[in-house]
Amino acid sequence: MKYDIILSGVGGQGILSIATVIGDAAVKAGLQLKQAEVHGMSQRGGEVESGLRLSDSTIYSDLLPSGSADMILSMEPMEALRYLPFLAKDGYIVTSTAPFRNIPEYPEEAVKSAYEALPRVTGIDIERLARENSMPKSANMILLGAASGHFGILTPEQLKESIVNVFGRKGPQMVETNLRAFDIGMSCSQ
Repeated sequence: MKYDIILSGVGGQGILSIATVIGDAAVKAGLQLKQAEVHGMSQRGGEVESGLRLSDSTIYSDLLPSGSADMILSMEPMEALRYLPFLAKDGYIVTSTAPFRNIPEYPEEAVKSAYEALPRVTGIDIERLARENSMPKSANMILLGAASGHFGILTPEQLKESIVNVFGRKGPQMVETNLRAFDIGMSCSQ
């Protein structure tokens, strides 16, 4: 079994933390993991993209072929649309609905229309949920929680164990906040 994911967003939104949690869970589950080069992480507000390939057998390349991504997981709605050519016909998009307006004249209506034409999209205003729950730096874990039911190769429980592992060195409060964020995201996608 294999599972390919494209993570996208804008620099500073926590894409690399999502990749770290997924990667940790995959390794603990005994899966093979390859992560494609991360683009854009050196510029806050710039495009960020990373490909993750998970499999129970050998992975020969870290690059995702067109049409192979089982999921696009995006912290920013317009950024997910950049990677549609990589999405498999039966793939899912799980995205924030809150735009990050880093360009003049952000095409919000065009982005909404594009999503309305797609069959398997879960859109959640993770920024609003994070603010309402006093966890503004955990919007990324809300998104991961929302996506957790679509992973065909990792369970929500495995991802939660990895949140504990990844954020454990930052203290129990950080772990608790990120687990709560993950649970909020899970409840939004059910």
